[in-house]
Amino acid sequence: MARDVSTGTREKLIDAAADMIARSPGEDFSLRAVCEVVGVKLPTAYHFFGSKQGLADAVVEHGFDMYISEKQAMEWSGDPIQDIRTGWDAHVDFGLANPGFYALMYGKVQPGQAPAAQSRPAEILLGLTTAAAEQGRLVVPPEQAKAHILATNIGVTLRQIIQGYADPELSTAVREGVIGAITGTAPGQDASTHRALSMVSELAAAHPETLGTAETRLLQEWLHRLQNMTP
Repeated sequence: MARDVSTGTREKLIDAAADMIARSPGEDFSLRAVCEVVGVKLPTAYHFFGSKQGLADAVVEHGFDMYISEKQAMEWSGDPIQDIRTGWDAHVDFGLANPGFYALMYGKVQPGQAPAAQSRPAEILLGLTTAAAEQGRLVVPPEQAKAHILATNIGVTLRQIIQGYADPELSTAVREGVIGAITGTAPGQDASTHRALSMVSELAAAHPETLGTAETRLLQEWLHRLQNMTP
């Protein structure tokens, strides 16, 4: 019984912190306020999580649990390239619907470090790029394709969260540009696609702390390649 109570208290603390983050995206939360909502003292929170950062990490894990649950509930076509498109759109939709979670999941990074939970959706994407490679449909290795898709998908999602509204034309333009590049089938870019790629690159340059320095350089390099793939 004591174990059940402890588990329940831990989950209540995570839920309370998650609710605060969801209601106030981009704002810090108070560990004391979380404890007050649950009706426990600060030492209880420290017992479960060690620190405020420990609770934040648990909330990130919770966010990825939500994301993965949505991914698992999706209907996949069986065509890896089409499923990459579906996964891209689901990623953007999740970020726009859960900006507070997304900001913790992908927006707050430290050089050389990444939340362990980030590996779960990355593994799903790697499975798709590996399947596409086995079908002879990629012109880059699966791991490289995964990295480029993930970097641009995150960049596009963060841009829309920062600007405060959805931009489906931007998302579609960048998505198709990246898919065209990794499959070697990139069509000629029209002016709107070129501007979309430029906007994402400029945003990444203005906020290198969002993705991290190395990731920002990778994103800018790939966007530059996409912009120069006009036949």
